[in-house]
Amino acid sequence: MQGSGKHSHRKRPDTGWSFSQWAKTQTRGLLDPVAGLLKTTDLRPNTLSIAGLAVAGAAGIAVAGGHITLGAWFFLFSGPFDALDGALARAAGLESRFGAFLDSFLDRYADASVLLGLIYWASLRDHHGLVVLSALALLGSIMVSYARARAEGLGLSCSVGLFTRLERFIVMVLALFTGQLLIGITVLAVLSNLTALQRLHHVYRQTDHS
Repeated sequence: MQGSGKHSHRKRPDTGWSFSQWAKTQTRGLLDPVAGLLKTTDLRPNTLSIAGLAVAGAAGIAVAGGHITLGAWFFLFSGPFDALDGALARAAGLESRFGAFLDSFLDRYADASVLLGLIYWASLRDHHGLVVLSALALLGSIMVSYARARAEGLGLSCSVGLFTRLERFIVMVLALFTGQLLIGITVLAVLSNLTALQRLHHVYRQTDHS
């Protein structure tokens, strides 16, 4: 992907840290054996990605219908699909640029599914504050992902952040299971947008600021 600016930049390593990066390293010992078993089947990584989106979509539908706990279970169950598609691709030697793109592409819809369901559910009950906060959380989620994609399109590294996808997933699951939606979505709205700004600052430090 090419940037539209006048200057080209070579990708530089991140100097920051994120919980997601640490968690991926820590769980690889668990995921790799499972991926090793899956590669003996005809299952494809892209199939896992699509299945994960379907389960997350079911979570959004459940939440929209007011079945919050059921939505929490669906959303929790969607997590392993997202973790295993990449592990299977590595184990089976099926890594591809399109597979990586599809995974990220579908992740954005999965991220939005529960928040959109929550916006619908809250709007029917005139919970205007929850509607606004859910919209801000959705915006923050999109901007965190966009910041990384746009930076990498310019040849810059930008995977750092206080509140990346794993952190958002954990907070959403906890909010749904506990029923503390206002608190959970407030955390998502504030920290997701702060992370987007954190990535903006990270890119600023890597460039000539022109």
